[in-house]
Amino acid sequence: MAELAALEDPKARAINERHGDDHGVNLGQLRAVAKRLKTQQELSRQLWATGDTAARLVALLICRPKEFGCGELDAMLREARVPKVTDWLVNYVVKKSPHAEELRLAWFDDPDPVVASAGWALTSERVVKKPQGIDLEGLLGIIEAQMKDAPERLQWAMNNCLAQIGIEHAGLRSRAVGIGERLEVLKDYPTPPNCTSPFAPIWISEMVRRQGAKA
Repeated sequence: MAELAALEDPKARAINERHGDDHGVNLGQLRAVAKRLKTQQELSRQLWATGDTAARLVALLICRPKEFGCGELDAMLREARVPKVTDWLVNYVVKKSPHAEELRLAWFDDPDPVVASAGWALTSERVVKKPQGIDLEGLLGIIEAQMKDAPERLQWAMNNCLAQIGIEHAGLRSRAVGIGERLEVLKDYPTPPNCTSPFAPIWISEMVRRQGAKA
């Protein structure tokens, strides 16, 4: 904790706070600390228990994802609080957990939009890697009905799912693009040069083009 405190940079904190993250440690430095510590499950739990965001990010990098119980992961998500911790928890831990599918189903329509966004993130993973058994048409129906008015983090997660359906499933591509065009979610999102817009119709078109170029 003392080492992490010494790495605190006010400029980094100011940038992170604009994204809702309350820490000022450069992520590259965090990863270097975690690389030195290597995997330590008990230390990971102790760092998580501090409630400090930088410590929790290190905790997620040095843990053993398969050693967390289902209830434990659920509690961790609900107390994660900040976007970067939530994102790393889902992507680095929950996706590697044997409880991922159980949690996906439990979180998908949770009344807490942050929890629901985690359920949608896990659903997008299924859409890309294991779509068997997923009602893709049903997902598009939910997105069409709910994404426009969803809270920001949930809206982003639903939009990602919409784009992945359009990218990965040619038979549903035109419907996915049509939904994106009608809802216009993130249509005017500022996108840096050489980056792909998160607006689903543009995102889908660009990724399909790239896949065609690789074929």
